[in-house]
Amino acid sequence: METNPRNITWHPSLSHAERTHLRHQSGLTIWLTGLSASGKSTIATALEQHLLSVPLSAYRLDGDNIRFGLNADLGFSPHDRTENIRRIAEVAKLFADSCSVAITSFISPYRADRALARKLHEEAGLPFVEVWVDVSVEEAERRDPKGLYKKAREGVIKEFTGVSAPYEEPEAAEVVVRSGETSVEEAVVQIVEYLEGRGLLKVAGR
Repeated sequence: METNPRNITWHPSLSHAERTHLRHQSGLTIWLTGLSASGKSTIATALEQHLLSVPLSAYRLDGDNIRFGLNADLGFSPHDRTENIRRIAEVAKLFADSCSVAITSFISPYRADRALARKLHEEAGLPFVEVWVDVSVEEAERRDPKGLYKKAREGVIKEFTGVSAPYEEPEAAEVVVRSGETSVEEAVVQIVEYLEGRGLLKVAGR
């Protein structure tokens, strides 16, 4: 009886330890979650710039480079949101396994989806750091740089997180950034200090 109908065989390659030795850094995923207009993408961009200046290999995944490409076939239904996060988690895991720092910036509203992303990394022995960019719906709506909350209130945008779709707040995020009280620069310092305190940003041989 055929047990592998797709005839796919896993072919072992370099170990993560070998990559770490050769690239002089280890990988991890920094997962930023929060409401639209919380400041996730701005913080993620500044964090990426900082890490690259260290220098560390880092890459930011967000709606601009995922929703218009890899996940262009997905909408915003609960099922599509879950699949969106699953794909992002798998891509981030590959970046982390390659010994890069993957920085993801997505609303990722469901705890179960974020837990799956964490589990994928933990099973691969890769660090996963959840950063909750915490802001109230009122403050996010006041900012509303793209006018999305206004459109959601008018019914133009359906299933909009914080208005007509839920956001399940993290219960044990490693880092909590109070967006309404913290500048972008301060947020980057807060995240970097956490990472450095746990030895996650060591640059071996430099």
